[in-house]
Amino acid sequence: MTSDSTRSEATQPEPSVDETELLRKMVTPVHFVLFDFDGPICRLFAGRPAAAVARDLVQWLKERGLRGLLTAEEKKQPDPYVVLRAVDRRHPRSDLVVELEQWLTRQELAAVATAMPTAYVDPLIRTWTALGVRLAVTTNNAPCAVGSYLEKRGTLDCFAPHIYGRTQDLSRLKPDPYCVERALHAMGAERGAALMIGDAPSDYVAAKRAGVHFLGYARNENKAKLLREAGAEHLVDSLEQLSRVVYAIGRTKAP
Repeated sequence: MTSDSTRSEATQPEPSVDETELLRKMVTPVHFVLFDFDGPICRLFAGRPAAAVARDLVQWLKERGLRGLLTAEEKKQPDPYVVLRAVDRRHPRSDLVVELEQWLTRQELAAVATAMPTAYVDPLIRTWTALGVRLAVTTNNAPCAVGSYLEKRGTLDCFAPHIYGRTQDLSRLKPDPYCVERALHAMGAERGAALMIGDAPSDYVAAKRAGVHFLGYARNENKAKLLREAGAEHLVDSLEQLSRVVYAIGRTKAP
């Protein structure tokens, strides 16, 4: 989180009793939690906006005479993964796509050094782990970047080996449920006891297609609007309330 984001979360009004109770009922039966990475766990491109990375990717194509692969709308996208998917749709499994994916992976690895943890996520991760809840990361980011960040934060052991990210088959990026399905299968998870936490419509759609519950993390109103329009019903604007609820659940289970 940037300082502005942290201040924004810190000034949020106290959640109502009804909101807390709804959240408690939602997470109490959960034994498996699937986190999206960039958003719920950290802001990967906090030091350099993702929109700048997307512009560089478009420029990379332009320098090679390939800018025409993108529509005018795609060229303006602030999301580098939208650009990557667009090229893959036109040249699936090509050397060009492989080179682009490797370029983006290098950007993600470099961004780990300045990535900012999402407020309250580290204690939430550790509390769930202490309660025996099994955790996984299901993301469109490169698994090596995820592992590098989690190791830096000291939380890699809470997830490893269950980190499921981008593969060379870019048609499998969310909203395709492929990474979610991989996590569920590897952990032997019951879908009714699994929860995915994500901050984008593609996360919600992937969770819905995989048949798991979804909790949206919307750090601003624009994120909330997009998630609601996609169909997400349960949203939080900070992980503080969720962290408190999970901690309280742990206390009730303690001997």
